[in-house]
Amino acid sequence: MSFRIVRNSKFRHVFGQPLKREQCYDNIRITKNSWDSNFCVVNPKFVAIVIEAAGGGAFLVLPLSKTGRIDVSHPMVSGHKGPVLDIAWCPFNDNVIASASEDACVRVWQIPEGGLTRPLTEPLIELNGHQRRVGFVQWHPSANNVLLSAGADCKIIMWNVGTGDILSQIDHPDLVFHCSWSYDGSRLLTTCKDKKIRIYDPKTGALEQEADGHEGAKPQRAIYLRNNLIFTIGFSKMSERQYSLRSEASLSEPIILETLDTSNGVLFPFYDQDVNLVYLCAKGDSNIRYFEITDEAPFVHYINTYQSTEPQRGIGFMPKRGCDILNCEIARFFKLHSKGLVEVISFTVPRKSDQFQEDIYPDTAGDVPALSAEQWISGEDREPILVSLREGYQPSKKAELKVTQKKKPNVLDKTVVKKQTPSAASKEATPSPPPGSPSLNSALNSRVEELVSELQKMKAIILKHEVRIRDLEKKVDQQQKGLLDNTQISNAENNNNGETLADEV
Repeated sequence: MSFRIVRNSKFRHVFGQPLKREQCYDNIRITKNSWDSNFCVVNPKFVAIVIEAAGGGAFLVLPLSKTGRIDVSHPMVSGHKGPVLDIAWCPFNDNVIASASEDACVRVWQIPEGGLTRPLTEPLIELNGHQRRVGFVQWHPSANNVLLSAGADCKIIMWNVGTGDILSQIDHPDLVFHCSWSYDGSRLLTTCKDKKIRIYDPKTGALEQEADGHEGAKPQRAIYLRNNLIFTIGFSKMSERQYSLRSEASLSEPIILETLDTSNGVLFPFYDQDVNLVYLCAKGDSNIRYFEITDEAPFVHYINTYQSTEPQRGIGFMPKRGCDILNCEIARFFKLHSKGLVEVISFTVPRKSDQFQEDIYPDTAGDVPALSAEQWISGEDREPILVSLREGYQPSKKAELKVTQKKKPNVLDKTVVKKQTPSAASKEATPSPPPGSPSLNSALNSRVEELVSELQKMKAIILKHEVRIRDLEKKVDQQQKGLLDNTQISNAENNNNGETLADEV
């Protein structure tokens, strides 16, 4: 009789290894903001970090190859009037990044190829629709130019970045903590201050499901997994950190609910949808836990914990297409230290073979959108287009993002638009006088006369000032001459004080 004590998994021996300090990023003024955000996002080209900067919000964008000590005067992206709270790279263009700030504005930026050589202050587009701070932004997983933003005004807005238009809007009952798209972007999962978990139709804003989340008052987060599963992180009534796995069909009944520990940091989930691995880390913690999601009970299987001595202020997660395939790297984290270091941590599966490991590298989401923003809002849903990593990641050719905003009326225009009446309409329908007509010539003549009279007045004023200046100059000359004479007399008297005059003999 044989039985298995240890669960068989190809990820059982995954381990994390930090890179050397010269392969990391040092001397960065990492933000000290207490907002619950990662403050770091990564793609195969750049790493972006929210930093402390005077004069408003700013973040740093560095090419991945620019490791070592970063100059304090390195160009940064600055344009927000308040601190930057969240940033997100576009999944279909590695040079486009969105930022959200306390100034209630969302901005989208185009990073030049090779990185910044001078400060970037002009965004591609500015999205104004929130009344209070915007603390969360996230791109659609398969539709091009669709961006989600959630603000403290309890609004969730879906934007078309290409035109600046609002595609749809959700009025949330309370403050939004977190949002997550489903795999094909057809549904939206939210967590809220009222401890509820909700599922919306993002196109119409209709509420589809609602259930109780974790019982604790601290912020909770939830993400969509494959196969319509939902993974949530929160706190119990006793402030114990918990995670749960739920099915979309029965949202109110968790499949499992487990307690992790009693720390007070809000956990951030990072999901690898290719191999169903979930990584959990929190601000203030010094470890990263990782789990595997399977169809076997207990469904969420603990694998291991990466431990270090330094706590993290934020963390960034590299997409699978940016991992090192030759070294069997399945995840790469960028850990923000409080002392200005961005440490790179590589998670690898130990394998002896140098060949492509197809079992740990299934096809992953590429950088080509499956549909446009117009197709998505019209009712279409498609899963992300997958690419193979067998030959390594080959980025597709991308053109710069072009924004075509609709022309809006000038609010500073002095002409007042009045409601048309039949008589007014008939007057406006009258054609304007052609050039050279008597009425037009008389108007031009009167305007020219006004300008000439105004010019004459200005000349008279200037003449008066010139006369006044000449008078003052004469007075100054006279004063200077008088002062010089007095000085000469006093000097002569001083010279004669020590001499005997002839009359005195």
